[in-house]
Amino acid sequence: MPSVLSGARRIVVKVGSSLVTNDGRGIDAEAIGNWSRQLATLARQGRELVMVSSGAIAEGMKRLGWATRPREIHELQAAAAVGQMGLAQMYETKLREQGMGSAQVLLTHADLADRERYLNARSTLLTLLSLNVIPVINENDTVVNDEIKFGDNDTLGALVANLVEADALVILTDQRGLYAADPRKDPAARFIDEAQAGDPQLERMAGGAGSSIGRGGMITKILAAKRAAGSGASTVIAWGREPDVLLRLAAGEAIGTALVARTPKLAARKQWMADHLQLRGAVTVDAGAVVKLREEGKSLLPIGMTEVQGDFVRGDVIAVRDAAGQEIARGLANYSAAEARLIARRASSQIEALLGYANEPEMIHRDNLVLA
Repeated sequence: MPSVLSGARRIVVKVGSSLVTNDGRGIDAEAIGNWSRQLATLARQGRELVMVSSGAIAEGMKRLGWATRPREIHELQAAAAVGQMGLAQMYETKLREQGMGSAQVLLTHADLADRERYLNARSTLLTLLSLNVIPVINENDTVVNDEIKFGDNDTLGALVANLVEADALVILTDQRGLYAADPRKDPAARFIDEAQAGDPQLERMAGGAGSSIGRGGMITKILAAKRAAGSGASTVIAWGREPDVLLRLAAGEAIGTALVARTPKLAARKQWMADHLQLRGAVTVDAGAVVKLREEGKSLLPIGMTEVQGDFVRGDVIAVRDAAGQEIARGLANYSAAEARLIARRASSQIEALLGYANEPEMIHRDNLVLA
């Protein structure tokens, strides 16, 4: 079967600590250079790439001269702060050598759980992608300890895939992919080429953490694939040192384990919107806006709004109604109810003058809007 990446336009790539730091011996400049070359090649093909990279703690341990991973949270957070400097610098250097711009983005799971911060992060990442810049994302370990306690950025990779509505998530690891049993204990373990993301049998097959450097394991990758599938993104788990792994996957070659999402991306997003039964408010729009939304697939602009109901904040799901009160769409509001009342019936160019700032020119962007 062709790789799930062959038709993917927006791809999130996650690499683990053992790969980035050469099993803890320090940042692997050659490996990061190879991935950067592949990312740049794919970008020149018109694809959009986001890199989620572990390795800050491992690199910090090396720079601090610590041979073993400490147990105290504040020491691990200090190591992350030290290591993040070198990690970001290496990606910036290697991507610049390939003619690509890069950006460091530090996120926490809380950033993606809060509706307003979710929209802010999404807007920033999509803007970077539109500028042909490759974001390099890591968890902000200096202020949270989710990765330290629970994973190795696999969950963050899935959350980012959901955030930017990626077509695919690639998890590069130090294993070839998923086996029916632990190949370290059972050399005859069956390799799984393809399965359905979210299949309960996969979780039973997975073992514990596979590396003393990172704190992830195959189970976190399987759960990440399940989470990514919720927004319609399929996942590939592959060996990170496979020659030109990203280019070959994108060309259609089947490498590693493909965990395929059951629900197409658009359908998954519509279902997510439809599941918000308790809407925080609504806006009424004029006939011209109805045509723009229904027939032309446009975003909802403030100038088309005639009335604002309810008390909602940026990031809430609200209804869009026509003059007769019929719901024609719903989506994520870029402005609160109070702000919406100030900018209703006004051109987008006037938002900054009216509010003193401008989040976006749209009240609801078409990517965050589904028709009823």
